[in-house]
Amino acid sequence: MQHTDALRETPFVLAADERRLHTGLYGRAARGELLRVRHGVYAGAEWWTGLKPHERYHPRVAAAGLVFTDAIFMRESAAVLHELPIFGEPRDIHIFDPDRRSTKRYGDVVVHAAQGARNVAAIGSVFVTDLLATVVDTARHLPPAYALAVADAALRRGMPREQLGAWSSDDANRRNERLLRWVWDFADSRAESAGESVSRAVISWLGFAVPALQQVFTYEGITDRSDFWWPKVRAIGESDGYGKYVALTAQAAVEGVVKEKVREDRLRRYSDGFARWDWSDAHRVVPIERKLLRAGVPLVSARDNAMLATLRR
Repeated sequence: MQHTDALRETPFVLAADERRLHTGLYGRAARGELLRVRHGVYAGAEWWTGLKPHERYHPRVAAAGLVFTDAIFMRESAAVLHELPIFGEPRDIHIFDPDRRSTKRYGDVVVHAAQGARNVAAIGSVFVTDLLATVVDTARHLPPAYALAVADAALRRGMPREQLGAWSSDDANRRNERLLRWVWDFADSRAESAGESVSRAVISWLGFAVPALQQVFTYEGITDRSDFWWPKVRAIGESDGYGKYVALTAQAAVEGVVKEKVREDRLRRYSDGFARWDWSDAHRVVPIERKLLRAGVPLVSARDNAMLATLRR
């Protein structure tokens, strides 16, 4: 019997169901047809091995939800269920226990003690800390640029900015309070991807002028938006994310590249300088800095080396 997660149609096979139906679960596992995701929870081996490492965290959390049916997921585990960005594949599953006085680890499951009240929401049949609590708890343990990506995504989901400030003022946990304040003040719902959010942080820390986001341009009835726009110098910046040209077939991938090149040519009609970078360029700092300087983007403030160093954490 297959069990499907309410959010992403994640297929699982439960050992309890299979034993009841006598379908030879362990024989299928021994033959390599099934892989154990969690005690008593299996997934098709072909499906599981086809996932990239960062794609496996959601099904790991969903599998934990089938085992720990009364658990309240928090931090990255709640974030992935709220469809907020995560980075890489987190090692641990995080569970919130409002009655616990000390945090304890059980293998890859960390059960956290209560540090102040948390509102709880339900996503399908799984309990999670609500969106606001999830953003604050997750951001507190991330490098600032990643925390910004989480906050930007939450604002895109419609979470009022005022909630972040109110939570920060009332929260008894003061860990990373100064960095969180920077995140809340800098967060912007117009950033459309984690790559744009991280790039925005790096651009600021390097001392470049603040860009406009999602500037609209129209040419011959076709409307395009640039990720970043510096109107005083007519410079456009574009952040490429993972998978921008990934497709199911080689032909579709080629078509994607061609379509993006045509779009770039349209955008260049409006600019005197154009810079394109990817996730790696933003993290290595020097490549994005050089590209922006070549595009004519001005430096207007001192470089913040302390914040740039957090990208290596």
